[in-house]
Amino acid sequence: MQIFFGMILGALLLGCGVYVYDSMQTSSVANGEVATINRTIVNWDVAKADWDALRDRAHKDWVRFSSK
Repeated sequence: MQIFFGMILGALLLGCGVYVYDSMQTSSVANGEVATINRTIVNWDVAKADWDALRDRAHKDWVRFSSK
């Protein structure tokens, strides 16, 4: 159980870390004259579209299973 909890916690920390890194790369404060080319690690538009598709499919499956 501790290993499973550790994997979940690690995944959450990784996701939060990437989000913070990407938000710093695209912020107006980090973009100065000496800033290098800013590239994010995650394409957040695609990630949101995939998350929405997963959420919609889970909702449809839940409605289908609960109606039986």
